[in-house]
Order: sequence, then C-alpha cells, then structure tokens
Amino acid sequence: MTARLFSPIVLFLVLAFLIGPFLIIIAASLSAGDTLAFPPQGLSLRWVIKVFSIESFRDSFSMSMLLAVFGTLAALVLGIPAAYALSRYSLPFGETVRTIVSLPIIVPGIIVGLALLRYLVVPFGFNLTLALFFAHTALVLPYAVRVVSASLNNLRSDIEEAAVLLGSSRLGAFFRVVMPNIRGGILAAFILGFVTSFNQVPVSLFLSGPGVRTLPIDMLGYMETTYDPSIAALSSLLAFLSIGIVFLAERFLGLSRYV
Repeated sequence: MTARLFSPIVLFLVLAFLIGPFLIIIAASLSAGDTLAFPPQGLSLRWVIKVFSIESFRDSFSMSMLLAVFGTLAALVLGIPAAYALSRYSLPFGETVRTIVSLPIIVPGIIVGLALLRYLVVPFGFNLTLALFFAHTALVLPYAVRVVSASLNNLRSDIEEAAVLLGSSRLGAFFRVVMPNIRGGILAAFILGFVTSFNQVPVSLFLSGPGVRTLPIDMLGYMETTYDPSIAALSSLLAFLSIGIVFLAERFLGLSRYV
C-alpha cells in the first residue's frame, strides 16, 4: 500500500520539477505588469504581441532559422556518408575519425567560438555569417553522424546486398533501399541538430557582430537593458515552436515508427 502511494507522489514531483519552470515562464509572459514577475500582475497578451513588433527579434530570429536549417542540412550532407562508411566498412582509422567527429561535443563551445574568432575571423577578415554557418555545421555534425550511425546499425546489411545482387548499383541501393529505411534516423538527427543550432549560445556569442546576431544572443542583450515580460513571452513562443515541430514530425512522418 505504501509503495502504491509513494509512486504517484514521486511521479508528481518529477513532473513538477521538469514542467514547473516552463509553467512559471508562461504565467510570467501573460503578466499585465510592466516588469517580469511571478505571480503575474493580472493577465494580458500585450507582451506576446510586443514580441512581434520588436525588429531586432525578427531579424535575429531569421538569422537563427537560416543557420539552424542550412547548418543542419550541411551537417547531414557530410554526416550521412561518414556514418555509412563508419558503419559498413572496417576503416583503418575508424575510431580516430569517430573521435575527431565528436570533438565539437567534447570541447566546450566557448573555446570553439574563441578559436574561430582568433584564427579565422580576425586574421583573414572572414565574414561573420559564413563563420557562424561553418561553426554551427561543425557543432551539429556529431549528432548527425551518431544518430544516423545508430539507424544504420539497426538495418541489416544483407538487405542492401540483396539489392546489389538483383542488379542495382551500390549507389542505387543506397538511395532506394538504405535511405528509405533510415529516414526516421535522419529526421531525428535533423530535429536534434536544428534545436542544438537554434539554441547555441557560446559559439554564437564570439561570432556575433553589428547586424549579425542570433536570437539567443539578441535575447541576452535585450535582458541587459530591459526587464519586461517580453523575454518570457518570447521564451514561451520558442518552447511551443519546438513542441510543435516534434508534434508535426510525429503526426505527418510517423517518427516513432522508424526510430
């Protein structure tokens, strides 16, 4: 009897710990007051509406979206062949390659950002947007390789070999047999990479400049000078955006059936 009572209590506490901060942010974003506070001073949507009227948020959101989408796509273009080679062939330096690919996860982002600024942007006058693109691609690449590798390891190699024996070329078998069977892993890698890139702070902090700022960096700068609930409103909208992306992926692509 004690165990039956204890389990729901533990479950409730865990859910409160995970969801509680999110609910507090939502409540603060609906405050009718002029400063960020909880509990909210009345209820109003004016701060949610104000988010869409701030030009810097619109510009930085567009920059973050472009970096997240194209950086993740570039990481997948590089990561899928790398994952295939590491999973299907016994390469002489396979473990070394895996370690090198994983370095962006192991090395702190602040070091990566400082290194790119010191040795790429400053000495060569490299464009900040391109530097951000390369940095975000490198940061997302390990996730692409790892997730796609897991999907390939779960796919029997003899299915691909059967397609080759039936007359398909190796490249044709890859696109006609392998790719459709690992599309769930590719989609999962894209979602994980997109979220990682969109929320990236340390690297983007060093590679931001006039007219080139991602949304998280713009939010940090806004909080230094303004303490109204618009930041909470924007945070809530971004959280709902992430939830919506995962929901749509599951609803229309059936992610859980392939991962």
